[in-house]
Amino acid sequence: MAGESKRSGRETALSADRIIEAALRISDAEGDIDRLTVRGLAADLGVGTMSLYGYFRSKDEILDGMADHVLGRMRLPPEPDAGPAEALRTVGHAFLALMREHPSVMRLFATRVTSSRAALRGAMEAVLARLVDAGIPGPQAARCYGFLLTYAIGFASYQKPRPWGRSDRAASAEERRQRTHFYAALPIDEFPHVVELAGDIADLPSDEQFDAGLEAYIDATLRTLQHVRA
Repeated sequence: MAGESKRSGRETALSADRIIEAALRISDAEGDIDRLTVRGLAADLGVGTMSLYGYFRSKDEILDGMADHVLGRMRLPPEPDAGPAEALRTVGHAFLALMREHPSVMRLFATRVTSSRAALRGAMEAVLARLVDAGIPGPQAARCYGFLLTYAIGFASYQKPRPWGRSDRAASAEERRQRTHFYAALPIDEFPHVVELAGDIADLPSDEQFDAGLEAYIDATLRTLQHVRA
């Protein structure tokens, strides 16, 4: 009787948000969205599997909910941007931070189209408003939005299995040194360019590389804006 009462209390506290938050926590810990199962999710929440189906009809709906949840909670700083360049920089780093916070869902963004109002409001409307308010015309702002989102997804996906690129990790410097040594130790007659550029290649997943690409895009966008206004 006591066990049934305890289980009933847990199930009463169940909610769609709690299910999604648990799914994100499990997926991020596992590092692979494929390892998330409805049975494992139910066990983590301490409820029966059928309890989850009262909120989501399938695992696909849970995955959609995860993508919507993450996008809907995208964080942008409250301070306005000084101009187009700062706005693009702000949005680019916000998208990258979003992908890093929940690395398991990066693949969802590449395979699913989100239509929830929360996701559209948090990661699309707010971003477009930020870019337009900074002085970027609407059509150009939409293109910038698309580039910055896909650039962050692509870079975060590339960096994830190459953690030595992260500047916020204490072990990154040593891991980068080891990777540089790996490239430099290759047979020079077979890999002359790789050996010569060992340090540069090891730096490809670095945060500095992301910033370099972002700044190149900002420069190109500013030139386009100048041409449009001329």
